[in-house]
Amino acid sequence: MGSIIVNKLCKAYKSYPNKWGRLVEWWGLSRKKTYNSRSVLNDISFTINAGESVGIIGVNGAGKSTLLKLITGTTQPTSGEINVSGRVAALLELGIGFHPDFTGRQNVYMAGQLLGYTTEDIDKLFPEIEAFAEIGEYIEQPLRMYSSGMQARLAFAVATATKPDILIVDEALSVGDVYFQAKCYSRITEYKKNGMTLLLVSHAVMDISKQCDRAIFLKAGTVYADGPSREVVNKYMDDLFGKKKPENEKKNAIKLDHSSEDLYHTRPGYLKDEHRWGQGGAKIIDYLTVSGGAEYPSLINTNDKLDVYIKVLFEHDFEHITPGILIKSLEGVFIYGSNSYLSTKGKTLPDGKSGHVVIYKFSLNLCLNEGAYLLSLGLSTGDPTQTTAPVDRRYDSVLLKVTNNIHMWGLVDMQADFLQVEEFF
Repeated sequence: MGSIIVNKLCKAYKSYPNKWGRLVEWWGLSRKKTYNSRSVLNDISFTINAGESVGIIGVNGAGKSTLLKLITGTTQPTSGEINVSGRVAALLELGIGFHPDFTGRQNVYMAGQLLGYTTEDIDKLFPEIEAFAEIGEYIEQPLRMYSSGMQARLAFAVATATKPDILIVDEALSVGDVYFQAKCYSRITEYKKNGMTLLLVSHAVMDISKQCDRAIFLKAGTVYADGPSREVVNKYMDDLFGKKKPENEKKNAIKLDHSSEDLYHTRPGYLKDEHRWGQGGAKIIDYLTVSGGAEYPSLINTNDKLDVYIKVLFEHDFEHITPGILIKSLEGVFIYGSNSYLSTKGKTLPDGKSGHVVIYKFSLNLCLNEGAYLLSLGLSTGDPTQTTAPVDRRYDSVLLKVTNNIHMWGLVDMQADFLQVEEFF
């Protein structure tokens, strides 16, 4: 069974002022230090027991890939110890262990031997590897002709041709298509049930929450958090997009205060590259998202209720004002939009008074599939049954992240029912 013990691990890299610096150090030609040291990992300690599924998360430069290279023996630590028991299969940098001028078949044999298989073993496993990779005639073509997705298919098929004691994956599946990712995770789930240890590095925090029971959050080369994956993922998201209010500040009913201060840009989930436009006269100065009792939730479950509060400061009088929301995919696909007129079936036609601060609220069941989405907020004026004029529109200004424990295809959950009606003999 596979386990990993990391104890007081440190890794630093040397940088030299010129191309001769390393040679000077090797030959002892100077008593002075000829390099600068840059620490990547600092006093890292943790234990991964056999059969555990652990995710590693953190921003670029946090030390994730360096940690995996140390665990797999690709590079050596500056200090500290690593003890790994069991057979390890690792997908680190895409194509590592492959040669671009060799065919897919030749690379299967070469990579398989690096994993400890004999030629006879690979002969027996090859039909299954070829079938799982599903790259067709490209198996006989040089690897340089492959797309990154095809390389990922072949690499994963080889690494998991038999169940390893420990499987280490570093973002390698992110280049594959959704179909193949689902196929890979299905195999991973099967192996996990049979006792395999999983170490997964991914920026897709939904994958970490779904595939891993535990997560380790690396920050500036140290272990910032270690615990249940959903809790650690929430800490990571809070660290990226801003902290939530402490619990003792949330005893009262959830609402925004009535101050006229513009706090929109300070809120968790705010995207500074928003597109803002409008004729003016009123400003959207703050917002609040609430789901499951949490303000500015880092992750929202599919089909959970989402409340969106919009705070507006009026600088002029308006006879009719129409607040609205819009949800888009990261690719810009319009998924859902509504406004006060549509949501109330024409029963509500709010006005606006100069100097007043008003808070509006939209409530909806977020029937979106797992993924990241863009929330836009807006104000328009005029007759909502005709053409309206934009007052203040803040497009793509809020990031929503949705997680779903049940795999499905597409963008939305249509909540289809199924029933077997009859059976004939």
